[in-house]
Amino acid sequence: MAEAGVDTVSRRTRGLDRAFEILEFLRIRRQPMRPNEIAAEIGAPRSSVYELVNLLLSHGMLDYYQDDGRVYLGRRLYFLGTAYAEQFDLMRECERMLIRLAEETRETAQMCVLEGRKYTVAMMREGIRPFRISSNVGELVSIPWTASGRLLVSHLSDSQILDLIPADDFVLPNGRRLDPADFIRQVRDAAQDGYFTFNSEVENFTHCFAVPIHQADGACIATLCLVAPREDGLRNRASYLESLLDAASEISEKLGYSRNSNRRVAR
Repeated sequence: MAEAGVDTVSRRTRGLDRAFEILEFLRIRRQPMRPNEIAAEIGAPRSSVYELVNLLLSHGMLDYYQDDGRVYLGRRLYFLGTAYAEQFDLMRECERMLIRLAEETRETAQMCVLEGRKYTVAMMREGIRPFRISSNVGELVSIPWTASGRLLVSHLSDSQILDLIPADDFVLPNGRRLDPADFIRQVRDAAQDGYFTFNSEVENFTHCFAVPIHQADGACIATLCLVAPREDGLRNRASYLESLLDAASEISEKLGYSRNSNRRVAR
């Protein structure tokens, strides 16, 4: 009897894991798909995927898209997301700061985090200048391609960083391979400076700024960023960094982190 009970719990756990895998797969793909297509993409038995899709549909976690059998993320996930946003102070504070940063600088402001072994933009506020730069919120990007990536892994040891980042992710969009040792040096310099800026590896006409949001123990749990046209970013580098550092410090202090009064901004 005991073995039967353990087996039942194990099956339920595997089913729950698979259900989350389906939801995460659709979130990353960002398009409706048929259950058999989902099964093929995630390498799961079609029968179990169909069963779980029907269960998720019945609970509103998935909805049918049009009349061709495709499914997508359901409306109940939206309500769960709004409840999460209402209760999680970090998201609310970051939204307020992004509005402030976009108004102060006229540039696109972002809040970025790690998502597994990748980087993603979690929130964004477009700038008010006529020429706007935007990113896809939730899109997964290789950590070494981003300014924020240098800060988001700064609490890890060298070996932990290399274990986290897939080797292929050190190949930049232009085909050049970034030496992992150079990346780690940049990580340590960024942690020392308290920010990182560079000409984007993804968009060749932009300059990116990132500063860390620290939790009480000092780990960087998110970043505030600005993405600006390259010439404007370089010309306004000092003022943009000051705006970012002030905003991030306010949030970090509310999370219990002591502000570093000796921060320096290279001019």
